Amino acid sequence: WLQVPSSSDLFLFVGNLRRSLLLLHCWAMTLVFTLALGLHLFLRGTGTQSVTQPDSHITVSEGAPLELRGKHFSSFSQFLFWYVQYPNQGLQILLKYTSGNSLVSGIQGFEAQFGKNKTSHLRKSSAHLSDSAEHFCALS
Repeated sequence: WLQVPSSSDLFLFVGNLRRSLLLLHCWAMTLVFTLALGLHLFLRGTGTQSVTQPDSHITVSEGAPLELRGKHFSSFSQFLFWYVQYPNQGLQILLKYTSGNSLVSGIQGFEAQFGKNKTSHLRKSSAHLSDSAEHFCALS
């Protein structure tokens, strides 16, 4: 025997079909977005950044020029920073490089030269006892 669906049964079937298609569409869009984001992050080079400071400790006489060397690698555009940390204090930013002029002036007489060969040298023309601290180069 064959039963013919009533109009209310047909409406319910179409409603369930639409809801199922909408859920399938949402799931597919989420999957596409996740894959696109993953591909973007992979191609951008996330996780391929490094900064090294070859001099772990330097001694400079008062009044003498000071230079701290940094070398960085990143496969995408970046911001470079130099920070200072005085004993029993938090980090303080000395200067930030975004783009443009490779010589950047910072606070307390510090400046940094950012080279095309992935170098960043923090300099001060005349060191003072108050400059005794840890200095950090960072990449973001």
